[in-house]
This record gives sequence, structure tokens and C-alpha cells, in this order.
Amino acid sequence: MAANTFTFAEMYTLKKELGQHFLRDENICKKIVAALKEQPFSRLLEIGPGGGALTKYLLQIEGVDFKAIELDQEKVEYLKQSLPGLRDNIIHKDFLKSEKPFNGKFTIVGNFPYNISTQILFKILEWRDDVEAIVGMFQKEVAQRIAEKEGTKLYGVTSVLIQAFFTVEYLFEVHENCFQPPPRVKSAVIRLLPLKEVQPMRSEKDLFILVKAAFNQRRKTLRNAVRHLFEAATLEDALFNKRAEQLSVADFAALTFKMKN
Repeated sequence: MAANTFTFAEMYTLKKELGQHFLRDENICKKIVAALKEQPFSRLLEIGPGGGALTKYLLQIEGVDFKAIELDQEKVEYLKQSLPGLRDNIIHKDFLKSEKPFNGKFTIVGNFPYNISTQILFKILEWRDDVEAIVGMFQKEVAQRIAEKEGTKLYGVTSVLIQAFFTVEYLFEVHENCFQPPPRVKSAVIRLLPLKEVQPMRSEKDLFILVKAAFNQRRKTLRNAVRHLFEAATLEDALFNKRAEQLSVADFAALTFKMKN
């Protein structure tokens, strides 16, 4: 066997440190692509193509500038051989350390590595002015957390900070047997679209500081959790009697204007 060729088994080498679980169900791949194509786009980035199950369908979309970013050298070599159309369009890099792949607007898709999926979303937030849409596969609980509204236990930092800038659609769930190797958790696909109007806030930085402080002690009242961020007089407001999970995105955004300078 030539040095750069891979058998089917080698393609699916599990690297636990990379959180690899490769999608193998063709119907799920097609459903993801169909959801992706509901929104128009001319540039597309796939994060973590792995064995190329989804990639082979993405390459068939006409008139699109397509790129994929993959950290695993073994998979990069496999993809270059098995999908010649990808050869000049694959980026061998850690997505969390990568630069923006396009100049101008682009869409993102991926079966995101579950161990860093939240970090991936926060990286995408840094590029949000140019991101038209995101269709991504996540661990089911993470997907629920991203989509959750206030008043529940799953509602938290990720819910608020993503929903402050995107609408979240919970599209469908995916059984663990659709992957090789099967993960120990169920999965779900969600779509994120930029909000046409973002809630007024003093700054994104203030929102991040406030939300993280509030949920860091989510069992306490907001008054006790974020006391250090507000003047004593401001803390007398009845809103501070609530817990973090009871506040909407709009509530958090409005509170940033009352924070200490």
C-alpha cells in the first residue's frame, strides 16, 4: 500500500482527543444539506469534515466557493485523495486558531466535534458580522441549551450569548447509531440565523461579563451573583430578586447600561 493511501478502517481511526465521531448515515447528510440550502449563500465553510460524509454532498452544490477546515492530518490526506475537488480547498488547521476564511459574507456547516462545539460557536461569534447562517450538529443537550428560552435549567450562558445575536432553530435529532463510532449521547442539528435587530446593549464585552457572572452562581439571586458589577442603589431594583435563568436576553442587554463604568 502506498504511504498516502488509506483503507476504510484507517479513515475511521478514532482519535478521542479530537472528539471524532464520523457521520455515516446518508439520509442525515442529505437532510443537513437540504436545511443548508434553504438559505442562499455563495461561500461555504465546513468545519471538521472528518471522513467526508457530508463534504461529498457539499461539493455538489453549484456556484459556491467552498472550503473545509480539518485539524487531523490523516483525514486531510484521505480527503484530498477521495474527493479531488477538495484538494485545493481544504485548510489543515485548528479552527479555534484560524483566521476568517473568506472576505465577505459566508455560511458555516459542520458536524462539530462535541468536546469543543461551544468554543467553536464563540469563535464564530467573533466573525458574526460576516456569517449569514450556521447549520451544525451538536450533542443533543448542547443543542437544547443553545435553543432554550429563559425559565429552565438548560438556559444559561450559551443560550443568552448566542441568542443575543442569532435566532436559533432546533431542526431535528440524530440517533447515535448514525455515527461511526457511535457516541454515548444523542445529537441534534440546529440552524442559527443573524438577528435583523440586536437588542440594544452598552457593549458586547459588558454583556459577556454580566451573563457569565450571573450564571456562575445561578442558584443565588441576581443581586448576590452580580453585586460587584452594580452600584448599591441600582441593586435595589426588584429585578435583582430574580435568578439568572429567569431573565430574558432583552433583560440582560438592558442591564448592561446600568453596570458600573
